[in-house]
Amino acid sequence: MAVVGSYLYMLIMIIPHTLVALLTRSGNLPHIDARYWARWTLLCSHVRVTIEGQENLPEGPAVYMGNHSSYYDVLAVLARLMVQFRWIVKKELYRIPILGLAMKRAGYVMVDRGDHQAAMASMDLAAEKVAAGTSIFIFPEGTRSADGHIRFPFKKGGFHLAMKAGVPIVPISISGSARIMPKNSKMIHPGPVTIRIGRPIPTMGKDLPQLMEEVYKAIKNGYIDLDGTIEADPIIHKLEVQTEKLDSVTAAQR
Repeated sequence: MAVVGSYLYMLIMIIPHTLVALLTRSGNLPHIDARYWARWTLLCSHVRVTIEGQENLPEGPAVYMGNHSSYYDVLAVLARLMVQFRWIVKKELYRIPILGLAMKRAGYVMVDRGDHQAAMASMDLAAEKVAAGTSIFIFPEGTRSADGHIRFPFKKGGFHLAMKAGVPIVPISISGSARIMPKNSKMIHPGPVTIRIGRPIPTMGKDLPQLMEEVYKAIKNGYIDLDGTIEADPIIHKLEVQTEKLDSVTAAQR
């Protein structure tokens, strides 16, 4: 039902959406159009999104960063984060006919993850957009987490972007989406998703490792409060995996 409803909406709205994207310079109208698509898809999926901490939204532009474990993170954020922002998207999405053109005209920033220099050039472009007043949303883990744990260290690009633009980073904690549609799964399980907006974290006067750790802790702590589970420390998690493998080898040798 969710897939059919989502594709039906896209088939009906893709041409108007593209026309709007071509005729507008700011990209604000295409973003609003995409917001209604996300809400319709969530409705068809029987997914209810609750958002907390809206008082923490800054008045000016910012770089928003959230944990990422499901495609439904994108839908939830797009539907309920009442901010005009632009996504950082991978290059492959720009190759989709019509949709790629609409995303480009809407002001999304393309990143070629296989070309470091091109990726940094995209971040410089994004920094210019932010400095001009447009917020950016990034999933700093770089990809969806397969087990729901927040992966650290984060990718550095978004942090360089925020520091160069001189804007704060707003931590976003997303809970529940991994249960609805885990990575590598096509099954949709209806349920609730909660988004918590953390307090903006200033970037001025901080070095990169310090800033990355501060943002990681803010996202993680918000996730723990929402989910009621203890988020695994990446170093401890790695050691646990190594220990389990060693125990298995030892047991096999006995």
